[in-house]
Amino acid sequence: MEMYFERLTNELLSKNNTLSYAQARTWIELLWEDFESTQAKTGREYQGKQVTEQVVRQLITNYGERLHEFIATNPKYSHLLKDDYLKH
Repeated sequence: MEMYFERLTNELLSKNNTLSYAQARTWIELLWEDFESTQAKTGREYQGKQVTEQVVRQLITNYGERLHEFIATNPKYSHLLKDDYLKH
């Protein structure tokens, strides 16, 4: 898992220079877990880490550069917003 998370974290950081490494890593883990848990809840058969990686990569491609804006407007993730959380 570490290899997947590290690779995706670096991809997110290359798209969004507002996030710190810790933020990017947290987002990768959240997106990964959200996709896998959603698949499980719908009763779909587990398709493997490669499929999850592709989905998270697609989210990075589509939303990575604006991901920090999402957490600013979504109360579910407001606990992630701290003074030291975003790069200055």
